[in-house]
Amino acid sequence: MVWNPFKIIPKKFLGIDIGTSTIRIVELSRQGQRKKLENYGEITIGSACTKPFRSSEKSDFLLSSQNISQAILAIIKETKIQTRKAVFSLPDFSTFYTNFELPLMPKKELSAAIQFEARQHIPLLMEEVILDWQVIEKKDFSNSQKTKLKILLLAIPHEVVNQYREISKLCGLELVALEAEAFGLVRSLIKDDDKKKIILVLEIGDRSTTCSLIDNEVLNISHSLDMSGSKLTEAISRGMSIDHKNAEYLKKEYGLKETEEEKNIAKILLPLIDSILNDIEKITQNFYRAEKKEVEKIIIAGGTAQLPGLKNYFEQVLKKEIEIANPFAGIFYPPILEKPLKEIGPGHSIVVGMALRGLET
Repeated sequence: MVWNPFKIIPKKFLGIDIGTSTIRIVELSRQGQRKKLENYGEITIGSACTKPFRSSEKSDFLLSSQNISQAILAIIKETKIQTRKAVFSLPDFSTFYTNFELPLMPKKELSAAIQFEARQHIPLLMEEVILDWQVIEKKDFSNSQKTKLKILLLAIPHEVVNQYREISKLCGLELVALEAEAFGLVRSLIKDDDKKKIILVLEIGDRSTTCSLIDNEVLNISHSLDMSGSKLTEAISRGMSIDHKNAEYLKKEYGLKETEEEKNIAKILLPLIDSILNDIEKITQNFYRAEKKEVEKIIIAGGTAQLPGLKNYFEQVLKKEIEIANPFAGIFYPPILEKPLKEIGPGHSIVVGMALRGLET
């Protein structure tokens, strides 16, 4: 082989998402503008342990860093991943979001002003959190005295960040960045055709659901909803007096289908789905009252996005364009993976966003 000193070596990064019941890893590479899926893998409760990887009731992990790192290393070994640079997702339940307005000011003064204002909005001690922020809108009233900056502020507890650092060290990984799940969703799901639109991303996870409103590619607000995929399964289990495993099967197999044989499942699930729709209506109406803008499209992500009949039901009730998340769109991969990636895509929206974040560095 002739050595070519001008050959471009592709940049590679791992995205890692530690969920309550599943840990997912995606390895992406970039050469020029071409992004390629190099590898992916996941491990679920049962194959790694019997308890959740993390708790949605607290701002920390339920299991030790040692348990989580062993699960991550098992994926890396099984998939033969060589890349060591990684971006981890921060769970929304451990990330505090808020937004507020500040008067127009020089950039060098903005950071101090945000630090001061944060104390009025965040119900946590400043010394216990790390702050991250971005300007999400500039309201120009043609008068510098009245022009306002709308700020999105995030606060992450030090203990959460420290545990990710510990997990990375135990896994022999280089922690390049930590990023809130909502930002990963924006990056992986908002494609070129949608960049100017107002989009609501609904990520229905196993133990939590996040509703993120994106205006012109910028995360405007993010809400945690009191519904999840596991609650749907629990409702079927109770309603039909069956165990969790059979309830999970019936949920995935029948969902909201309305044939005679399947009506009982839909009857159990619809009140819970309607509660999600009610929350969406409140969020979109509040946004319209504040900004005089309509949500144009809704993207459903997370493992429950593929629930049979869910997309059609959303379309009927909300009268808006509904799309099932496809984070692998725009990423090169072998054609043989088309079907499996379509099936797992919604559940991999966050982790793909993390890997893409790495490619931007």
